Amino acid sequence: MCGIVGYIGYREAFPIIIKGLQRLEYRGYDSAGIALFDGNQINLSKTKGKVEDLKNKAKEISQKGSIGIGHTRWATHGVPNDVNSHPHYSNSGELVIIHNGIIENYESIKKELTKRGYIFHSDTDTEVLVNLIEEVKKTENVKLGKAVQIALNQVVGAYAIAVFDKQKPDEIVVAKLGSPLAIGIGENEFFIASDASPFIEFTNNAIYLEDEEMAIIRLGKEIKLRKIKDDAVAYPRILELQMNLEEIEKGGYDHFMLKEIYEQPRAIKDTYRGRLLAEQGLVKMSGIEQNMEKFLNANRIIIVACGTSWHAGLVAEYIFEDLARIPVEVEYASEFRYRNPVITDKDILIAISQSGETADTLAAIKLAKERGAFVFGVCNVVGSSIARETDAGAYTHAGPEIGVASTKAFTTQITVLTLMALRLAKAKGVFSETKYREHLTELATIPSKVEIALQSNPLIEIIADVYKDSTNCLYLGRGYNFPVALEGALKLKEISYIHAEGYPAAEMKHGPIALIDEHMPVFVIATKKGHYEKVVSNIQEIKSRKGKIIAIVTEGDEQVRDLADHVIEVPETLESLTPLLTTIPLQLISYHIAVMRGCNVDQPRNLAKSVTVE
Repeated sequence: MCGIVGYIGYREAFPIIIKGLQRLEYRGYDSAGIALFDGNQINLSKTKGKVEDLKNKAKEISQKGSIGIGHTRWATHGVPNDVNSHPHYSNSGELVIIHNGIIENYESIKKELTKRGYIFHSDTDTEVLVNLIEEVKKTENVKLGKAVQIALNQVVGAYAIAVFDKQKPDEIVVAKLGSPLAIGIGENEFFIASDASPFIEFTNNAIYLEDEEMAIIRLGKEIKLRKIKDDAVAYPRILELQMNLEEIEKGGYDHFMLKEIYEQPRAIKDTYRGRLLAEQGLVKMSGIEQNMEKFLNANRIIIVACGTSWHAGLVAEYIFEDLARIPVEVEYASEFRYRNPVITDKDILIAISQSGETADTLAAIKLAKERGAFVFGVCNVVGSSIARETDAGAYTHAGPEIGVASTKAFTTQITVLTLMALRLAKAKGVFSETKYREHLTELATIPSKVEIALQSNPLIEIIADVYKDSTNCLYLGRGYNFPVALEGALKLKEISYIHAEGYPAAEMKHGPIALIDEHMPVFVIATKKGHYEKVVSNIQEIKSRKGKIIAIVTEGDEQVRDLADHVIEVPETLESLTPLLTTIPLQLISYHIAVMRGCNVDQPRNLAKSVTVE
């Protein structure tokens, strides 16, 4: 989950790498480092802390040079400190490496290298890898590219690496397995990064390495791609990037998370643009149309995802079963691969991931494909691993999401999954034409209704101030809004560090009600559509035990207003679409509480945006 950046060209590398690392800090931010080659020597600086700390510490070294690599870390092997920070030198000091991933068999390699006289200064698996490359280079008497290839065939794990050799000052060698790596192609210059954001202002042409591919990037030459396993030539496919610089800047907002919350009307509209033709009564999705028979003949749909994407999958379970009458199971991707699941060629697996790089979800995809299932991907990042590994899929078109706590990813994923369910419901004939068109028309109004929901922000900020010092919170919802309760609790935990739990409202009586007293805030989703009277009864149970009730209700609701301590209104919509509105106040509550508590909203402790390791 670390971020890596590299540059080789005619510009000064230092400012490019530092700015690139700042854009990648969502991938990890417990330490950072940079190595620059000034034509004579490698100048290295690294430190515990954020990229801004590195920027200050790097004043101690020469910042000259048009070749360099940098790293921002999310610790796996070894605690966050200066020594464990990347880049790492080999023992000779001639090789330097940056690495995103995990080398699982590093201990056995380390023991062997120690016998051969190598000394290790850090606790990382990465220092082991760079010394293995050095040992291969020395004993096999090969160039850097070949040494990297031979060494990688001896390791088990995941990696995206960039290696520089002082003896080969015009090249950087990169390789990928399980962790993302993009190469930006400019005029007489090349950029290396975990995603395209570090180089978007310099070029919109990029190569995304496939798994088990490596590239030798040489100044003034074409990039050479090779397969790591068999040395076969690989042919690069240059993609034109769709993002722009404005999308990865804060645009006047205090935090990326707040910006991304407010981008949701636009993001939802972009997600259904060209797919939802409400006036014509059509949903057009090529990934569904081309594989319609597989969906219609499937025994079931299995949804795999992690975190917020898993919550979107839970909403999708209600949507697919309710609207399209297709049985659905929702699985944590991190558990799916380890429990020997029953999968057949009559199953469809839908994999959901914002980044398209989630390691557990990719592993679930591989398992499902081995057992003959058809795999459909839902992700946000064009050219990502999930987009390449799945049989078909749909992009969410949310635009870059920089804040670690997902917001617009959740609503755009639900939008895509709703479109899929509606198209399949139409194809199966389980909807009347009137009901079908009603859903299409209403979905088209959701962006404007999200804008209305966002207008409650001043009220939500006042409510946040009341509960900012809470130590525990409960979130309750029923039906379509039970997953929203889970998501609301996750958001609060992620960025404010307040313990919070989500439950189906009726389950409160089966244990959690014991926690309720006058100090317990309870967020209840109580929209008019779906189990309303039952939720009102649950609210009365909380009220009788002096719990503090913050209710998310439909505009004009009076019954819950009389019971709740605080009420936040959202516009009325169809029951299946309520999650797209009810999640908005919960995102804002979490944001404001975190800000008031002095938490780092965009970079919460111990987390990273894209979980590319197990």
